[in-house]
Amino acid sequence: MAMVGLFWIAEGDVYVGAKPSGLAPGVRLTPEGVVVLGDGQSGLYLWEDVNALLVGDVPVKSLKRQVGVVMNLAVETVKELALPMGHGWVDEAPALMMVRVESSEGAHELAAYAAAAVGYTPTEVDLSRALLARLTEGAATMATTLAAMSEWGRAWEGGSPRRAEREELLRGWVS
Repeated sequence: MAMVGLFWIAEGDVYVGAKPSGLAPGVRLTPEGVVVLGDGQSGLYLWEDVNALLVGDVPVKSLKRQVGVVMNLAVETVKELALPMGHGWVDEAPALMMVRVESSEGAHELAAYAAAAVGYTPTEVDLSRALLARLTEGAATMATTLAAMSEWGRAWEGGSPRRAEREELLRGWVS
């Protein structure tokens, strides 16, 4: 499993945002179309009907966001040490991104959790948005691009690659 830009690639599966578990919302990209997952949202939008894929509310990596994450972790650690019984960790939910699918039936707003705790780099956001636009250019382009992403995911071993490699992968998939 690895994060590359706004995508989470788990073996051959490609998700926009984090791979959902349980009832969490998510969006999976398959050769058939955009699969909507999670409690309160479900469905399939076939690629032949999808005119555009857009992502909004993307958390962008910044010094302020990084400091905030570290501060929250420090405060929670101090609370846990001071009140070890009954306090427990309270996990803060990751940022929720909105994935907009524009189809012949209209626009549909879908939710997906961000996979990057401190946000995505601006370059990765731009490249990911370009890649989503590329997926709607036609069946051959979509099939080739998704196949390349899935093939990379099946071959990749280990965690997410470093920023420079993620950006290089995204550039390759966009071109």
